This record gives sequence, structure tokens and C-alpha cells, in this order.
Amino acid sequence: MISSPLNPRIARLRELHTPRGRKKHGLFLMEGPHLLKELLDRGVAPLEVYYQPELLARTPEGQALLQRLQAGAVPKRALIQVSVRIIEALGEVQTSQGVVAVLPLAAFRYEEVAARRPPLLRPALLVLDQLADPGNLGTILRTALAADVAAVLLTPGCVDAFSPKVVRAAAGAHLALPLAEEQDWSEIARRVREHCGGQPRVFLAEAGAPQLYYEQDLRQPFALIIGNEAHGPSAAARALATSRLSIPLANGVESLNAAMAAGILLYEAVRQQRQGLLP
Repeated sequence: MISSPLNPRIARLRELHTPRGRKKHGLFLMEGPHLLKELLDRGVAPLEVYYQPELLARTPEGQALLQRLQAGAVPKRALIQVSVRIIEALGEVQTSQGVVAVLPLAAFRYEEVAARRPPLLRPALLVLDQLADPGNLGTILRTALAADVAAVLLTPGCVDAFSPKVVRAAAGAHLALPLAEEQDWSEIARRVREHCGGQPRVFLAEAGAPQLYYEQDLRQPFALIIGNEAHGPSAAARALATSRLSIPLANGVESLNAAMAAGILLYEAVRQQRQGLLP
């Protein structure tokens, strides 16, 4: 059992709380029994699992995972017991759930995740333009997976998609949603053309835009751009967009939270695809 914060393994894991550390080691952390269960169920093997049995056993979900780990769900060499002090230092939540997994970034590359996904027609492609809040990004990723978005493209300037706060808020979306970070606008334009079959339909979400979101045909392939929470869409986003869409707002409300707006727009596309018609 590891109990010293000076242990070299623990020092390395602490580095993974920073973008620089994640890039340096090519690793990131995934915290909590629910996410580790999702990993194991999908056949994605963590490199290491650090656990504190007493904390993990406090909930039925944790107890089931503990039994699974002790039964050989991961190799013994990859299963490391630590003290309460260490597991709390490795996680970011106030009350530790008793387990943290270490994963290779390479297993979550766009191509790797896309290859694990059933080949279906998915009309929506989501572009996030300099999104800054990790909670917003994680929530949008979870919503995008639930709405069966084809992929999510992140521009330079977006918050790190593999930071612990984003991973926690995404609640497992990283496992099944193709995600491409640091995409410049020429690459985004190429991916949009490919997704739309050569005739790009790019909708830019913007408060006050003249076109209402529910008046658009979202049954055919399209890209949706969600801009920065404080500054809105960039000039490059405006240049790529073929239409600007708004959500009607009342009572002097100027705009919605980025994650809320993304959810409304994506689920209008889901509604149209299931009903096969516009209102």
C-alpha cells in the first residue's frame, strides 16, 4: 500500500492535474466508480487503478466495483492500494469515492473512439469555439453523446477536454464520443465539408440572430458552432457559418448558458430526425 505523498508514482499522478503534465506523460485521470465501471464494460483497460477499499466500499456501486477489481478485472500489477490521504490528494472532489484510474490519451484519440462506435447516420457535427468553462464543456460533451452527435471539434483556446473537471462533468462521454482538440479553422472547414457531403450547412448559435432554431431543417447533415461564453463566436466562426440561429428569449434575458443552448439546439435536431418533419 502506498501511503507517502513523496512516492514517485504519486508525484507523477499529481502532474496529471495540469495540462502540461498530461501532455508530458500522455496520460489523464478518471475518478469515481461509475466511470471506471463504464471503462471496464467497454473493454477499455486502464493502465493503473489506485483505490482505497474502505472508501470504495461505502456505496453499493463501489462495493460491486471493488469485488470486480479484486476478482481480476485489471491485472494485479495495475491495481494499487493507497491510503485515504493519498486517494484524496489524487482526486478533485471534496469527498473521495475511493478510486482513480490512469488512462492513456492515445486510447481516446478521435480515430480510436470513432472506430469503436457503430456506423450510423448522425446528422449533427458540433464545433466548440474557445469554450472556457470546464463544467460547460463536460456538460456539452455528455449532451452531445446523448443526442448522438457525430463528433465534437474543439478550436485552439478551448479548455483542456481531459482536465479532471471536464472528465467528471462529461460522465463517461469521452469513452464513446469522437473528440478532436486544437483544430484550426481550415481543418474544421475540411471536416465540415466531408461531414456535409461537399455542401456545408453551418449553423452558428448567436443570441438575437434573425433565424429561429426550430424553423431550420436539421434532418440533413449540418455543423453547429457554439461560441465562447463571454465573448461569443470568433470572426473565424462567423466566416465559416452559412446561417445564424437564435433561441427566443423573454423578460430581458440576453443569452443562455452555452451548455443549455447547445442542449436545446441538439435536441431540436433529435426531435426532427425522429418525427421526420418540421413544426
